[in-house]
Amino acid sequence: MTILQIKNLHVTVDTEQGTKEILKGVDLTIRSGETHAIMGPNGSGKSTLAYTIAGHPKYTVTEGEILLDGEDVLAMSVDERARAGLFLAMQYPVEIPGVSVSNFLRTAKTALSGEAPALRGWIKDLRSAMEDLKMDSGFTERNVNEGFSGGEKKRHEILQLELLKPKIAVLDETDSGLDVDALKIVSEGVNRAKGNTDLGVLLITHYTRILKYIKPDFVHVFVAGKVAEQGGPELAERLEAEGYDRYLKA
Repeated sequence: MTILQIKNLHVTVDTEQGTKEILKGVDLTIRSGETHAIMGPNGSGKSTLAYTIAGHPKYTVTEGEILLDGEDVLAMSVDERARAGLFLAMQYPVEIPGVSVSNFLRTAKTALSGEAPALRGWIKDLRSAMEDLKMDSGFTERNVNEGFSGGEKKRHEILQLELLKPKIAVLDETDSGLDVDALKIVSEGVNRAKGNTDLGVLLITHYTRILKYIKPDFVHVFVAGKVAEQGGPELAERLEAEGYDRYLKA
């Protein structure tokens, strides 16, 4: 059982107008096999939470802690967090010119496990995962995210998720920019990864459409850097019907 604990987390970011506090005391606990959906209006701190967990240098933790199985995540470098089992699927994946998808994936797997995977088994796993995600075999020779469509970028993120097998995955608006078919394929990839490894999932989204495919156990509503309300799947259904107005007015 893996447990990610976020306790009284306060995070700031430097802007042209000065230092701004984005997260104002967030408490969350995610366990193996659980899916937590974080929903909320723009600017509520959802992506800030994702990047803080991953270790983005833009964000400064001023108070609180993040623990993975009792270990201090904030004391870890970005690569140490990945080796410990944390994974971030970014809303806007970056391009890496000159690095092919195949080299990128095998290098990442080697860095995580400490040794290169056996080539024959690795190729088999790679091809199988790509077939499941309905990705063309020539995709592996393309440079990472260079010239990719929005759907290709998101499928590549889930390809990484399936091959690298983290303990906790933070998915930052994975549904952004996906058409109906791509949304279903990407969601099936997340569900497959969870079923194969008992993955814990922290799913950040504006909309409930992805929750029709990835069923959450818990839903957390973020407003102004805090958790305004928590509940089960029924809370997402209420948000679909009512929106966020009542939280913003409050």
